Amino acid sequence: QINLRLILVSGKTKEFLFSPNDSASDIAKHVYDNWPMDWEEEQVSSPNILRLIYQGRFLHGNVTLGALKLPFGKTTVMHLVARETLPEPNSQGQRNREKTGESNCCVIL
Repeated sequence: QINLRLILVSGKTKEFLFSPNDSASDIAKHVYDNWPMDWEEEQVSSPNILRLIYQGRFLHGNVTLGALKLPFGKTTVMHLVARETLPEPNSQGQRNREKTGESNCCVIL
């Protein structure tokens, strides 16, 4: 079993036990179905908008805890946020280049 301490944006935390085979989607569904009483103010309308953040990165739904090589017997901290969509990998850098008009070409004279 892997012990996860989930932290909400409000700072409230709760610990849950999961299997290494559980995916980010499984975790979101489990948390939604077992929403803690003291998180009532943060209740969401659907498990589909719950997202996990681990080490600064959003976990896509099919990523399992085993694939992350999380340690057994220790508590791993993740953030749980309500968000409709995930950012595309590296999309922010592309957007910034489009705004500035900067390109990745060079001229050799």
